[in-house]
Amino acid sequence: MKTPERGNGGFWSMLRQGGVPSAISSVMGGTSAQQMAFIRSLMREQRRPETLHTPLHKLKTVIFDLETTGFHVQQGDEILSIGALKADGEYIMEEEQFYTLVQAKRPVPGHITELTGITQPMIDQAPPLIDGLHDFMNFIGDRVLVAHASAHDKSFLNAALWKTSKVNLSHRLIDTMMIARWLDPHRQSYTLDSLLSGKGIPIEGRHHALEDAKMTALLWTSYLRDIAESRKADTLGDLYACLSHA
Repeated sequence: MKTPERGNGGFWSMLRQGGVPSAISSVMGGTSAQQMAFIRSLMREQRRPETLHTPLHKLKTVIFDLETTGFHVQQGDEILSIGALKADGEYIMEEEQFYTLVQAKRPVPGHITELTGITQPMIDQAPPLIDGLHDFMNFIGDRVLVAHASAHDKSFLNAALWKTSKVNLSHRLIDTMMIARWLDPHRQSYTLDSLLSGKGIPIEGRHHALEDAKMTALLWTSYLRDIAESRKADTLGDLYACLSHA
């Protein structure tokens, strides 16, 4: 697994030259202030209109998944782990993977440990949330995000980003569940397991963030082939337009 590297370009040069306001640094400490500033800068650069004109077969994506303490972010549930990998069009970049556990203030429920294998000692020893988010956002860069049933993941990411950096996720996001509903509107089930089985994709290591991301990546690239064969959408903008009317 390739460990994500921190960016060392113009933004980090600015940080080294004192580009972070001293008030932020004094309140948060140098490292956390730099991480927060990096995340906020990255968010300001997203959603460029030209991305919508990108052909789907050239679209650069990060397919990701989260494991959490529960399903209710408004009631205090938190992220436990983040898994992701990159794809260029239909090509899954197996060497470009990301995985981290992160600390959570809410205790890990027993049924979550049973489901995911994540224990309280693992979380107690995990990196702080700001560290995990910084490394994840650095891994994503300016790529488009892909997730299954993405509303869950987006709500938890937004809560974590706001908690640590006072920003919301601004990356473009594609939901494989929405694609499945558009391509096959008469299915009885759109769960990840059901869709994987329907595509003949082996189900292995479910409820581990990286393994779920890998399987979602296979589903995503399969849908890209379906869309190309049907000629229903050529660009990211076309895909969004089709999904908005599905």
